[in-house]
Amino acid sequence: MSDLFSKLFDRSFLRFVLVGVVNTLFGTAIMFSAYNLLGLNYWVSSALNYILASILSYFLNKHFTFQNKEKGIGVLFRFVINILVCYLLAYGIAKPLIRALLTSAGPRIQDNVSMLTGMVLFTFFNYFGQKFFAFKN
Repeated sequence: MSDLFSKLFDRSFLRFVLVGVVNTLFGTAIMFSAYNLLGLNYWVSSALNYILASILSYFLNKHFTFQNKEKGIGVLFRFVINILVCYLLAYGIAKPLIRALLTSAGPRIQDNVSMLTGMVLFTFFNYFGQKFFAFKN
């Protein structure tokens, strides 16, 4: 059991967390500004976050976190597929879940809490997707 834990949460996990902090600050500012200041909807605001933050994430995680030396379009393609799947999964789960849990709250509160919940779910799915699919060694 400890071997499995060690394989899942090795040094790359700590690097992923560091990169995640940078990406989270960058992406969260984009997402909540788009939703609350620009008045864009839930899906556009959260998608802007992941499109722009994913560009930063690709370079930081490829070179720093997972130290992937692979060249070519394959690694980029896997990264994009991973981000897309993680995004749809995380935000597709978060929105109905939070709506069901916060039925008495207004739509603005529900959407903001859904976006926070989606971020947490995305991070969880994304680590494993990048480690075992996008940047696998």
